Amino acid sequence: MRRCGGHSKNALKPWACKQWCIASVGADIVWRMEDVLDLYAEPYTADRPVVCIDELPFQLVADKRAPQPMAPGRAARVDYEYQRQGTANLFVCFEPLAGWRHVEVTARRTNKDFAEQMRALVDEHYPEAPVIAVVLDNLSIHSPAALYQTFPPAEARRLVKRLEFHYTPKHGSWLNMAELDFTTLSRQCLHRRLPDQAVLQREVAAWEAERNKTRATAHWRFTSAQARTKLQRLYPA
Repeated sequence: MRRCGGHSKNALKPWACKQWCIASVGADIVWRMEDVLDLYAEPYTADRPVVCIDELPFQLVADKRAPQPMAPGRAARVDYEYQRQGTANLFVCFEPLAGWRHVEVTARRTNKDFAEQMRALVDEHYPEAPVIAVVLDNLSIHSPAALYQTFPPAEARRLVKRLEFHYTPKHGSWLNMAELDFTTLSRQCLHRRLPDQAVLQREVAAWEAERNKTRATAHWRFTSAQARTKLQRLYPA
């Protein structure tokens, strides 16, 4: 059995080293998982809203030939050929307990783009909230460092003090409820050809307004107590 590269030669026997590594990885997963699950279980409060953040790349596609609309006795016709128009990125902010979301279309997904979304979250969407609990995955841009790379130190610090970051485990982004909203967005809005960012933003805004009007939400039922039973294999023995 090959020795784990993370330990010195005399630190642990090979079998013990393997068990230690498994326990270490499992512990990192479960503490992050339970942190997010306990956050979801907390009651709603306007002073500390829980907002899930995620991004989705989108391929912009235009028709090469104009589609033919429906006619009596004939379905609409769309040519199979299409033209790639580049890509765009969608940021979603989803507050499940309030049934509110906002989707922003950007050209790219950089540290600056993420920092601007955090600024908008603090100053535009939740200006009255002392603290905003933010659920994110482990993408490299999801860090307070992105705010310091984008804004002057005093401004970055002002924003960071209003944001409380909670990270899902690595390979555990399914714990981010923003992914549930993205699934609905993809099925109801993004399943067709959208040729440019302006059209994409217009269509996404219409979808967002309708979902917010009905306060559509996600009913999360998975708890830390259930995780300790159903995902027992992840917990260190």
